[in-house]
Amino acid sequence: MAIQPDSSFTLVSGNRHAEVPHTLVEPVPQPLGVIDQFGLWGNLGVSLLGFTGAIFVLQPNGGGTPELSLIAALTAIVLGTVLGTLAIAFSGVAGARTGAPAMVLLRGVFGSRLSYVPTLINIVQLLGWGIFELVTIATAARTVEPGLAQWVYVLLAGAITGLLTLYPLGAIRVLRRFATPAVLVVLVYLFVELLRHPLPALAHGTWTGFWAATDTVIAVAISFAPLAADYTRHSRSPRTAFWGAFVGYGVTQVLCYVIGLVALVTVARSPSDIYGAFIAVPLGTLAFALLAARELDQSFADVYSTVVSIQNLRPLWDRRVLALVVATLTTALALGINIADYENFLVLLGSVFVPLTAVFIVDFFVLAKGHLNLSARSQSRSTMLVPWGIGFVVYQLINPGYIGWWVTMWAHIGSALHFHAPSWMSASLTSFVASLLATFVTGAVVKWRSARRVAPALVEVTDVEA
Repeated sequence: MAIQPDSSFTLVSGNRHAEVPHTLVEPVPQPLGVIDQFGLWGNLGVSLLGFTGAIFVLQPNGGGTPELSLIAALTAIVLGTVLGTLAIAFSGVAGARTGAPAMVLLRGVFGSRLSYVPTLINIVQLLGWGIFELVTIATAARTVEPGLAQWVYVLLAGAITGLLTLYPLGAIRVLRRFATPAVLVVLVYLFVELLRHPLPALAHGTWTGFWAATDTVIAVAISFAPLAADYTRHSRSPRTAFWGAFVGYGVTQVLCYVIGLVALVTVARSPSDIYGAFIAVPLGTLAFALLAARELDQSFADVYSTVVSIQNLRPLWDRRVLALVVATLTTALALGINIADYENFLVLLGSVFVPLTAVFIVDFFVLAKGHLNLSARSQSRSTMLVPWGIGFVVYQLINPGYIGWWVTMWAHIGSALHFHAPSWMSASLTSFVASLLATFVTGAVVKWRSARRVAPALVEVTDVEA
């Protein structure tokens, strides 16, 4: 049955074996149930980078600073995951309602042409993270089997990523059927084995830096919000999209961070020791090999969402051709780039999407009540750049990242404004709330100005009739 929503997309339910159409102008199949979405997001919630990233929760103020207590770190992990995953889930609901991918949804917020700005930023971000994931997969594979050169693993990972991207809904079904059960078993197994080592007292440590730790976890989760609708647009219902993403991603990210945390406070004294700690447990090599292979879903999501983002710019381009081009480019760059030098830039780009997500959620669910103009000719709404910009500025004033000249610039701006962020302040939460409130104000101003323009017109019509 075909359903025409308040957009330019036609939704088609049924046919569990349907695949993503080749262009953005074709009907959108919605065959994915809640278990399919759980399978996808459950895998995306686990990352090799997440295990090592637990150090930023344990020591949020950097190396050599006091560690959080276990109870503080666990609270930060759960709270940060819930808040970040809510943003993913609500973004996913919009995709399921409209059938539109993530960057196309921004046509309704900014207008068709202005949506190109976040789209281009997203393409650069996703391409960079795709490269990073291929390097991470190759490095993990060499840890398990050092007999092959790193470039061989990069080529293999790139080839498999390209194949998965050609058949995205088929890849999601494979993840649901095979990868997710295996990943859950491996996570629980590693958790139990690591708990065999004595843990420090739950209250031993500090709560200083709790919000900075929470901020880290929120940022990791919310980084998937600009991708969410690319997959949930194929969900059978908005409810399916919400719960599949919220439960799937939330459960596995918590497990991922907790396992990394437990490894750090028991057997691994630094992030570089965590992989070795996994391999050291009985059957650890097999468990780690499965986690390394599972990382392919991260590179798949990065490459596929790059393709769909490009289609916001060129809706008639064939996604299959784009998938091969993007996968090839990502693999080639992974062979020749020292991605470690690029990581800080990627973190900076990611901070763009925290306030952007707040603007979108308020505009879609509250101001527009789900009725946005998503056509390729939607008019520009430049006023919506204001709350996005406000949130971005707030984020940078609190946490400008790690690029030297950028940090220095924002330190000078903060001094000029007589603002010094306290250590407890969360960049993600504060910028999200700032953009959220600014979007409400912007919407009220736009509505008031529209009413003022309409009132004289009504007076003129009344006078003519009289």
